[in-house]
Amino acid sequence: MQPSSKYPSDVEHQSVPKSVNPRLAVDSNEIDSSSVDHSAYEVFWSKDDPENPKNWSALQKCVTIFTMGYSATVVSLFSTSYTVGIAGLQEEFHISKILGLLGVTTYLVGMAVGSVVLAPLSEMYGRRPIYLVSVSLFTIFVLPSALAKNIETILITRFFTAFFGSAMMSNSPGTVNDIISERHRALAFGFWSLGPTNGPVIGPIIGGFIFENLGWRWLNWFIMILGGVAFLLVLTIKETYAPVILRKRMIRKRKETGNLKWWSRYDSQVEFGSHLRTNITRPLTMMVMEPICAFWNFYTALVYGVLYLCFVAYPLAYQKYRGWSPGIGGLAYLGIGFGSVITIALEPILRKIISSHKKDTSGNVPPEAMVSIICTSAVLLAVGQIWFAWTSTPNVHWIVPILAGVPFGAGNAGVFIYINNYIVHSYNNYAASALAGNVVLRSIFGAVLPLAGPSMYASLGLNWAGFLLGMFEAVCIAIPVVFYLYGHHIRERSVMIRQMQIEKSL
Repeated sequence: MQPSSKYPSDVEHQSVPKSVNPRLAVDSNEIDSSSVDHSAYEVFWSKDDPENPKNWSALQKCVTIFTMGYSATVVSLFSTSYTVGIAGLQEEFHISKILGLLGVTTYLVGMAVGSVVLAPLSEMYGRRPIYLVSVSLFTIFVLPSALAKNIETILITRFFTAFFGSAMMSNSPGTVNDIISERHRALAFGFWSLGPTNGPVIGPIIGGFIFENLGWRWLNWFIMILGGVAFLLVLTIKETYAPVILRKRMIRKRKETGNLKWWSRYDSQVEFGSHLRTNITRPLTMMVMEPICAFWNFYTALVYGVLYLCFVAYPLAYQKYRGWSPGIGGLAYLGIGFGSVITIALEPILRKIISSHKKDTSGNVPPEAMVSIICTSAVLLAVGQIWFAWTSTPNVHWIVPILAGVPFGAGNAGVFIYINNYIVHSYNNYAASALAGNVVLRSIFGAVLPLAGPSMYASLGLNWAGFLLGMFEAVCIAIPVVFYLYGHHIRERSVMIRQMQIEKSL
């Protein structure tokens, strides 16, 4: 790369994360800025730069997205496949169902804690090293669960399994954003989200048959096999985070030329401890202080929590009241999975709807255009939940509540894909931190609500308990409606977005 006095348009002047690996930093005093045009030695992307992840071949991008989606599927699948084996845990360890359900809680709490730690670290050291460490440790920590002699071992190891697996949930959207242009981002998120949205649904289906035929321990062995495959896939992908790639290129240029004048706008002179504190606290700060994150995180958490309550309600509706086996009972979730696939299959049509939205002052479609899809998805969620609530008892044919899962699943997928897309569009290089906060809150909801589920359904019954959840979802439709109408004003008042715009203009 030769010195240049101007920035090519492909640089995009992204906001500068203060989170690049401080060990790579070089004292700015080593650069004699008085004797050189400082901008002439900046390391940046040239036009059609082959090292720019957005210029990778379609095949390489597809392999990367598949790897991220597959790995996230394994992590989310393990969260719910466990539920069908609780009966086996009760029998072997003589525990209550509530204690067995704590395995779901500790898993999702581990997911929340891990997201806070691992997502920011990917903005310091790059995506790939975090993925390699996380997937390998995720797989290793499944082993103690498979060999466990007591429930305490399972509860503790599931926490650490999810802690490391969380990177595949919170960091993957950042990787998709790294390699895909804005025009095709929703489609890419759609393919990636096939895993995270359907993993919780596939878990009880596959897990039910494994538990029936091989016992609860094989639920863990099966995940270990899938985790090993995920690790091999992660080995094949390259680094995607632009700041880290450019920093490494800068260091390479200095070594090749012996000239310390080469620099990157992602240089950092901040000490490691300060970097670590900033990056670890950023997801929590954004979750509380950024209105975009606060409201979307709450809404996503509600949707996620209701989804996890399905893993309490569906066994009641089909196994307890209709006498279905765990394996056959798991097939009831196919309605939800089919709905998710419909949303993803309709992405080209949804993209046209989004593109037809009125352009903003920059000539681009504002992110609020995506909220129109979220509003529709929110309605589908409430309709599906209320439909299931009033048809879940044995006096109604079994196919009717399964069909209720179709709009419910379609709404879940729409909310998940387009809220993620909205957040990534808004925060760009800080997307991993923003989405980490999202994972934290939705994991907490998913962890806590299932514990209350058995008591709620026992006292209110399937009909009224489900109806109240559906009505709560209906009331919360107001959140996407407000963002559709006033989202541009909310973004204008975002402190972090304003800061990013200032840094981008430098």
